[in-house]
Amino acid sequence: MGVWDTMRAVELVFAVGWAAFWLYWLVAAFSTKRGRHPWSRELRIRAVIAVVVILLIRLGAFRDHGLNTDPWRAGIGLVLFALGLGFAIWARMHIGRNWGTPMTQKDEPELVTSGPYRLVRHPIYSGVLVAGLGTAVALSWLWLTAVMLAGVYFVYSAHVEERYLTEQFPESYPTYRRSTKMLVPYIF
Repeated sequence: MGVWDTMRAVELVFAVGWAAFWLYWLVAAFSTKRGRHPWSRELRIRAVIAVVVILLIRLGAFRDHGLNTDPWRAGIGLVLFALGLGFAIWARMHIGRNWGTPMTQKDEPELVTSGPYRLVRHPIYSGVLVAGLGTAVALSWLWLTAVMLAGVYFVYSAHVEERYLTEQFPESYPTYRRSTKMLVPYIF
């Protein structure tokens, strides 16, 4: 198998992996608690990200700039990808019916601070970002653009969600927030 065949196989692994992940996410969404989704609050950030993506596409940022051919980078990227998606899925399974799309307010919420939530307050966001970083390392550094856009969206979403959680759990959430980092254990 030549280098290009190997890299096309790696590219296929990422495509199938992301597709399976999002399919699982969609199916799992049907088992969540009811909630309120304040669209007007999050519309601004989504609109800004959509405009940036459209501008990047128009400027040719995502045109074929060549696929990575370094097998070490591909291997490291696959490991980061698997660890990231695994962490996000563990967090999604652990939070159970309390999960919701970004910035959703749940009816009858529960504060989950165990499992992956002991390590970071937003492990799903962390996992998806690590998986995206793995995709960039393995395939093309251009994927870092998508990771950065997702990172901006996730940090914004986390801040909004934390305001809700502070309102809903005024006794316990501030303590949890002080003792656990947002996205990167021990750092941020």
